[in-house]
Amino acid sequence: MTDNEWMRHALSLAAEAAAEGEVPVGAVIVKDGELVSVGRNRRELGKNALAHAEIEAINGACERLGGWRLSGCTLYVTLEPCPMCAGAIINSRIDKVVYGTADPKAGSCGSLVNLFSLPYNHQPELVGGVLKDECAAMLQDFFRQLRTKH
Repeated sequence: MTDNEWMRHALSLAAEAAAEGEVPVGAVIVKDGELVSVGRNRRELGKNALAHAEIEAINGACERLGGWRLSGCTLYVTLEPCPMCAGAIINSRIDKVVYGTADPKAGSCGSLVNLFSLPYNHQPELVGGVLKDECAAMLQDFFRQLRTKH
């Protein structure tokens, strides 16, 4: 599958999150062209600040692949990772991150800072802007609806 197709899968997970009242962010992890793990935001549902889509996907990939090193994996996520998620990506040794839309408030892969460019022991390849408009529209629609409810 192509980057766009994997991102569409992540968008479907983001839509599931939105349907549950969560900020619509979805993530998939792929290795050798095969789906390894998926995740979506569940912070409200789980009452847990760590329940980001990327963390859920990384946790699932570690379980499925039997280790904490996710070398050879690509993470597709609809929103640019925050500092916590960028740190988890570095620590899990994911090879490549493909994100949809930038996050000007918390983005740590170029918007506020690029943690991947610092001299850590691992620096993932980074691709941004895949299906950017669709990813941004989903977030904008979610927050617009949230504002009209309050």
